[in-house]
Amino acid sequence: MIVNITLPDNTSYDITIDTLNKIYYDRKVVIVTNPTVSGFHLEYLKEKITAKELSIVTIPDGEEFKHMRTIENILEHCFEHKLNRSSLLIAFGGGVIGDMTGFAASVYQRGIDFVQIPTTLLSQVDASVGGKTGINNKFGKNLVGAFHQPIAVNIDPYFLTTLPKREFAAGVAEIVKMAVTFNKDFFEWLEQNDLNDDENIKVAIAKSVETKAWVVCQDEKEKGLRAALNYGHTFGHVIENETNYDTFLHGEAVGIGMVMANELAVQIGNMSKEDALRVKLLLEKYDIPTDYKIKDVEDFYEHFFLDKKSLDDKIKFIIPKGIGDCEITDRVEKNDVIEILKGF
Repeated sequence: MIVNITLPDNTSYDITIDTLNKIYYDRKVVIVTNPTVSGFHLEYLKEKITAKELSIVTIPDGEEFKHMRTIENILEHCFEHKLNRSSLLIAFGGGVIGDMTGFAASVYQRGIDFVQIPTTLLSQVDASVGGKTGINNKFGKNLVGAFHQPIAVNIDPYFLTTLPKREFAAGVAEIVKMAVTFNKDFFEWLEQNDLNDDENIKVAIAKSVETKAWVVCQDEKEKGLRAALNYGHTFGHVIENETNYDTFLHGEAVGIGMVMANELAVQIGNMSKEDALRVKLLLEKYDIPTDYKIKDVEDFYEHFFLDKKSLDDKIKFIIPKGIGDCEITDRVEKNDVIEILKGF
């Protein structure tokens, strides 16, 4: 299956969901990966990729390494191998690899091409599509980065065969996110089908990618509609920051964040308790965490102001309107938010 993204500036690329075909690049190529992914799948990828010159840079595995020092390691490898503006980076891994490779590609000699070959469910259904790249710093998640579109995304479900159950579940959280915000029928399909089934997960990947592509085509730079894809992230990013990115996987934090956002939606009358429970039960079906112990409610609230979606003294929340629709608003009263946070 091929899903195309064509942006208003006529930038266009294909997202291919299928077994990876053999590809020849008539240029220098660097594959960026980590020890875990390379241990399982690098030989498989090298059988598929041929290039004028091919090299590998392996960076540490984990969200805690998603910082500028790692970017410098990638760039040093590129300079040492004399890459030029016609060269190419390949992001071979999960969302962390994709974000950092894309960011490195965006700044190397003011921008070179890159390709996404995502290996986790989360990166296949969300992170690899749309051109958002970046790194974390002490102030928060993905606060340094750039919009830099890949020239192709190749999603091979084969890579999911070695994915740990917890990583798989983290990807399911992002699938649920897509359904709650944009597609009620898809949500109901998720309630009725088991994503551990090989055919079902392919359907879910395709539906998620189609949704993400549709949104990105309308709002590449997240000026409006695309912000809805951050449902669960406003809360989730604070959780990740508070726990130093070493307690929860990104999708797990987003799962908790969705539950928090749903509680807020119920509080202000956007969502019924029954629909909020349906979302929570669907997440728990895949052992995605739905609870978190907040140590300091006021401090948690203040962290919202570091979120990229917030502006000046207003916090932008993505609040579901039932299931299948949502609202992007900066008019939520602080008292309502605090009341919800006290429940955690």
